[in-house]
Amino acid sequence: MKIAVDLHIHSALSPCADDDMTPNNIVNMAILKKLDAISVTDHNSCDNVEAIMKVAKSKLVVVPGMEVQTKEEVHLLCYFKDLDKLLDFGELIRSRLPNIANVPKVFGNQLIIDEKDRVLGQREQLLISSVDLSIEQVLEEVYKRQGALVPAHIDRPSFSIISQLGFIPESLRNGTVEISCRDNQYSDKFTEEKILHSSDAHHLGQILERESFLYVDKLSVSDIICTLGRRN
Repeated sequence: MKIAVDLHIHSALSPCADDDMTPNNIVNMAILKKLDAISVTDHNSCDNVEAIMKVAKSKLVVVPGMEVQTKEEVHLLCYFKDLDKLLDFGELIRSRLPNIANVPKVFGNQLIIDEKDRVLGQREQLLISSVDLSIEQVLEEVYKRQGALVPAHIDRPSFSIISQLGFIPESLRNGTVEISCRDNQYSDKFTEEKILHSSDAHHLGQILERESFLYVDKLSVSDIICTLGRRN
Protein backbone atom coordinates (compact mmCIF):
# COMPACT_ATOMS: atom_id res chain seq x y z
CA MET A 1 0.00 0.00 0.00
CA LYS A 2 1.05 3.58 -0.68
CA ILE A 3 1.23 5.83 2.39
CA ALA A 4 1.90 9.55 2.75
CA VAL A 5 4.63 10.35 5.24
CA ASP A 6 6.73 13.11 6.74
CA LEU A 7 9.47 11.41 8.73
CA HIS A 8 11.60 14.42 9.68
CA ILE A 9 9.78 16.90 11.91
CA HIS A 10 11.18 18.87 14.85
CA SER A 11 9.27 19.65 18.02
CA ALA A 12 9.86 22.55 20.40
CA LEU A 13 12.54 20.39 22.03
CA SER A 14 14.89 21.31 19.17
CA PRO A 15 16.24 24.82 19.86
CA CYS A 16 15.94 25.76 16.18
CA ALA A 17 12.20 24.92 16.10
CA ASP A 18 9.29 27.19 16.99
CA ASP A 19 7.89 26.94 20.50
CA ASP A 20 4.45 26.17 19.03
CA MET A 21 5.74 22.85 17.66
CA THR A 22 3.88 21.08 20.45
CA PRO A 23 2.60 17.49 20.40
CA ASN A 24 -1.01 18.47 19.75
CA ASN A 25 -0.13 21.07 17.13
CA ILE A 26 2.14 18.68 15.24
CA VAL A 27 -0.30 15.77 15.28
CA ASN A 28 -3.32 17.90 14.38
CA MET A 29 -1.46 19.56 11.51
CA ALA A 30 -0.37 16.15 10.20
CA ILE A 31 -3.97 14.92 10.36
CA LEU A 32 -5.21 18.10 8.69
CA LYS A 33 -2.73 17.46 5.88
CA LYS A 34 -3.99 13.87 5.63
CA LEU A 35 -0.66 12.21 6.39
CA ASP A 36 -0.63 8.53 7.28
CA ALA A 37 2.60 8.49 9.29
CA ILE A 38 5.06 10.96 10.79
CA SER A 39 8.23 10.91 12.83
CA VAL A 40 9.36 13.63 15.21
CA THR A 41 13.15 13.57 15.05
CA ASP A 42 14.58 16.15 17.42
CA HIS A 43 18.27 16.92 17.59
CA ASN A 44 20.09 14.37 19.77
CA SER A 45 17.03 13.85 21.96
CA CYS A 46 13.64 12.13 22.08
CA ASP A 47 12.03 13.64 25.18
CA ASN A 48 8.80 14.64 23.37
CA VAL A 49 8.21 11.49 21.34
CA GLU A 50 6.13 9.66 23.95
CA ALA A 51 3.78 12.64 24.30
CA ILE A 52 3.35 12.82 20.54
CA MET A 53 2.54 9.10 20.38
CA LYS A 54 -0.03 9.54 23.15
CA VAL A 55 -1.71 12.38 21.27
CA ALA A 56 -1.72 10.48 17.96
CA LYS A 57 -3.18 7.28 19.46
CA SER A 58 -4.72 5.36 16.54
CA LYS A 59 -5.36 8.46 14.42
CA LEU A 60 -1.84 8.60 13.01
CA VAL A 61 1.18 6.31 12.95
CA VAL A 62 4.18 7.81 14.76
CA VAL A 63 7.58 6.25 14.09
CA PRO A 64 9.86 6.69 17.13
CA GLY A 65 12.89 8.63 15.93
CA MET A 66 15.74 11.04 16.51
CA GLU A 67 18.18 13.10 14.43
CA VAL A 68 21.74 12.49 15.60
CA GLN A 69 24.71 14.72 14.82
CA THR A 70 27.84 12.57 14.67
CA LYS A 71 31.40 13.59 15.45
CA GLU A 72 31.87 14.14 11.69
CA GLU A 73 29.02 16.70 11.91
CA VAL A 74 26.76 14.49 9.81
CA HIS A 75 23.02 14.38 10.53
CA LEU A 76 21.54 10.88 10.65
CA LEU A 77 17.86 10.02 11.06
CA CYS A 78 17.49 7.06 13.41
CA TYR A 79 14.19 5.18 13.54
CA PHE A 80 13.03 2.39 15.86
CA LYS A 81 10.19 -0.12 16.02
CA ASP A 82 9.07 0.90 19.50
CA LEU A 83 9.45 3.63 22.08
CA ASP A 84 11.52 1.53 24.50
CA LYS A 85 14.26 1.00 21.92
CA LEU A 86 14.29 4.71 21.11
CA LEU A 87 14.49 5.67 24.80
CA ASP A 88 17.35 3.23 25.32
CA PHE A 89 19.17 4.74 22.34
CA GLY A 90 18.37 8.20 23.69
CA GLU A 91 20.16 7.43 26.96
CA LEU A 92 23.27 6.51 25.00
CA ILE A 93 23.11 9.72 22.97
CA ARG A 94 22.60 11.78 26.12
CA SER A 95 25.74 10.26 27.65
CA ARG A 96 27.78 11.16 24.55
CA LEU A 97 26.66 14.80 24.30
CA PRO A 98 29.29 17.36 25.33
CA ASN A 99 28.58 19.17 28.58
CA ILE A 100 27.72 22.50 26.96
CA ALA A 101 24.83 24.47 28.43
CA ASN A 102 22.12 25.79 26.15
CA VAL A 103 21.69 29.56 26.04
CA PRO A 104 18.02 29.99 25.10
CA LYS A 105 18.39 33.65 24.09
CA VAL A 106 21.04 32.62 21.58
CA PHE A 107 20.03 29.15 20.39
CA GLY A 108 16.36 28.92 21.34
CA ASN A 109 14.31 27.01 23.91
CA GLN A 110 14.54 23.24 24.34
CA LEU A 111 11.07 22.53 25.70
CA ILE A 112 9.94 19.22 27.15
CA ILE A 113 6.16 19.08 26.67
CA ASP A 114 3.52 16.55 27.71
CA GLU A 115 0.51 15.23 25.79
CA LYS A 116 -1.62 18.17 27.00
CA ASP A 117 0.95 20.65 25.66
CA ARG A 118 2.06 21.60 29.16
CA VAL A 119 5.71 22.61 29.40
CA LEU A 120 7.40 20.31 31.91
CA GLY A 121 10.85 21.85 31.68
CA GLN A 122 13.80 22.34 29.38
CA ARG A 123 16.82 20.27 28.40
CA GLU A 124 19.89 21.98 29.80
CA GLN A 125 22.52 20.47 27.50
CA LEU A 126 22.79 22.17 24.12
CA LEU A 127 21.22 19.65 21.74
CA ILE A 128 22.70 20.98 18.48
CA SER A 129 26.19 19.74 19.31
CA SER A 130 28.00 16.76 17.85
CA VAL A 131 27.90 13.62 19.98
CA ASP A 132 31.05 11.62 20.64
CA LEU A 133 30.08 8.86 18.23
CA SER A 134 31.14 8.29 14.63
CA ILE A 135 28.78 7.48 11.75
CA GLU A 136 29.75 3.82 11.98
CA GLN A 137 29.24 3.75 15.76
CA VAL A 138 25.77 5.29 15.47
CA LEU A 139 24.92 2.80 12.74
CA GLU A 140 26.05 -0.08 14.95
CA GLU A 141 23.96 1.15 17.88
CA VAL A 142 20.86 1.60 15.70
CA TYR A 143 21.22 -1.87 14.18
CA LYS A 144 21.78 -3.34 17.63
CA ARG A 145 18.27 -2.09 18.46
CA GLN A 146 16.78 -3.38 15.16
CA GLY A 147 16.29 0.15 13.85
CA ALA A 148 16.79 1.87 10.52
CA LEU A 149 19.25 4.66 9.75
CA VAL A 150 18.78 7.25 7.01
CA PRO A 151 21.38 9.91 6.14
CA ALA A 152 19.55 13.23 6.40
CA HIS A 153 19.20 15.87 3.65
CA ILE A 154 22.18 14.58 1.65
CA ASP A 155 21.77 17.38 -0.90
CA ARG A 156 22.45 20.19 1.55
CA PRO A 157 25.78 22.03 1.79
CA SER A 158 26.19 21.45 5.52
CA PHE A 159 25.57 18.66 8.06
CA SER A 160 25.02 16.11 5.31
CA ILE A 161 26.99 12.96 4.60
CA ILE A 162 27.93 14.27 1.14
CA SER A 163 29.01 17.72 2.35
CA GLN A 164 31.13 16.24 5.14
CA LEU A 165 32.53 13.07 3.54
CA GLY A 166 31.91 13.55 -0.16
CA PHE A 167 30.45 10.06 -0.51
CA ILE A 168 28.15 7.52 1.10
CA PRO A 169 30.08 4.80 2.98
CA GLU A 170 29.59 1.24 1.80
CA SER A 171 27.84 0.39 5.09
CA LEU A 172 25.04 2.79 4.13
CA ARG A 173 24.76 2.00 0.41
CA ASN A 174 21.63 0.25 -0.90
CA GLY A 175 19.56 1.72 1.92
CA THR A 176 17.47 4.89 2.13
CA VAL A 177 18.73 8.46 1.84
CA GLU A 178 16.79 11.62 2.54
CA ILE A 179 16.71 14.37 -0.08
CA SER A 180 15.15 17.75 0.63
CA CYS A 181 11.51 17.64 -0.41
CA ARG A 182 11.74 20.26 -3.15
CA ASP A 183 15.04 19.11 -4.64
CA ASN A 184 15.19 16.41 -7.30
CA GLN A 185 18.65 16.79 -8.84
CA TYR A 186 20.18 14.22 -6.48
CA SER A 187 17.59 11.53 -7.15
CA ASP A 188 19.25 10.42 -10.38
CA LYS A 189 22.66 10.18 -8.71
CA PHE A 190 21.63 7.54 -6.17
CA THR A 191 19.77 4.98 -8.24
CA GLU A 192 20.62 2.10 -5.89
CA GLU A 193 19.18 3.89 -2.87
CA LYS A 194 15.57 4.42 -1.87
CA ILE A 195 14.75 8.12 -1.75
CA LEU A 196 12.89 9.66 1.18
CA HIS A 197 11.58 13.21 0.86
CA SER A 198 10.84 14.97 4.15
CA SER A 199 10.09 18.48 5.35
CA ASP A 200 12.65 18.86 8.16
CA ALA A 201 9.86 21.04 9.55
CA HIS A 202 10.78 23.59 12.21
CA HIS A 203 7.42 25.33 12.14
CA LEU A 204 3.92 24.01 11.55
CA GLY A 205 3.46 25.35 8.05
CA GLN A 206 6.43 23.34 6.79
CA ILE A 207 4.91 19.92 7.53
CA LEU A 208 4.33 18.14 4.24
CA GLU A 209 1.07 17.69 2.41
CA ARG A 210 0.43 14.28 0.81
CA GLU A 211 3.50 14.55 -1.41
CA SER A 212 6.05 12.05 -0.07
CA PHE A 213 5.15 8.36 -0.21
CA LEU A 214 6.40 4.97 0.94
CA TYR A 215 5.19 1.55 -0.18
CA VAL A 216 4.52 -0.87 2.68
CA ASP A 217 2.62 -4.11 3.16
CA LYS A 218 0.54 -2.52 5.91
CA LEU A 219 0.40 0.76 7.76
CA SER A 220 2.54 0.03 10.82
CA VAL A 221 5.76 1.22 12.42
CA SER A 222 7.36 -2.17 11.86
CA ASP A 223 6.61 -2.15 8.13
CA ILE A 224 7.89 1.42 7.76
CA ILE A 225 11.16 0.45 9.49
CA CYS A 226 11.52 -2.54 7.16
CA THR A 227 10.92 -0.33 4.13
CA LEU A 228 13.52 2.19 5.26
CA GLY A 229 16.09 -0.50 6.00
CA ARG A 230 19.06 -1.43 3.89
CA ARG A 231 18.73 -3.93 1.04
CA ASN A 232 21.03 -6.86 1.73
